Amino acid sequence: MLRPIFKWSLAGAAIAALAGGCTQKTFHVETVIAAEPAEVWEVISEASSYPDWNPVFVEVVGDYALGREVLNRVLEPGGEILEITAEVTVLEPDRELRQKGGVPGVLTFDHRWLLEPVDDGTKVTQHEVDRGIGLWFWNSDWIEPAYANVNRALADRVKLLRGSEEQAQP
Repeated sequence: MLRPIFKWSLAGAAIAALAGGCTQKTFHVETVIAAEPAEVWEVISEASSYPDWNPVFVEVVGDYALGREVLNRVLEPGGEILEITAEVTVLEPDRELRQKGGVPGVLTFDHRWLLEPVDDGTKVTQHEVDRGIGLWFWNSDWIEPAYANVNRALADRVKLLRGSEEQAQP
């Protein structure tokens, strides 16, 4: 027979797991960059260059390769660096880079870079779904504005590299 306190602990854990699984928040930002998807992909997929241009993912340790883990160093609004390990689950050149990580039931993330050719260049979308009970205790209001800043910085980086290549042409 289970002791009453143990039963309540199990019941509380089950409720927290269910609530955590049902709790989710979606972040979505997009922009159009006047460049081909391959030019945008070159910047997104080069993890070692993130410190040169990315105001949020200030460092990525590791290489983007399918099934590999990378360590993302994320600059929070207060100036603290948050270290997040992610697994690369989709890597389709010029189309999609997807990373997942976290602790199931507590806080998980599923972050996607999506590239789509459009008339004016490339539509760049960052789409993320976070799940877990941790969302109840974490203020994530800064995420979408931060991702919008990243998209602007990405556009600037692509433009800079594009200009460098054009100047190098004879």
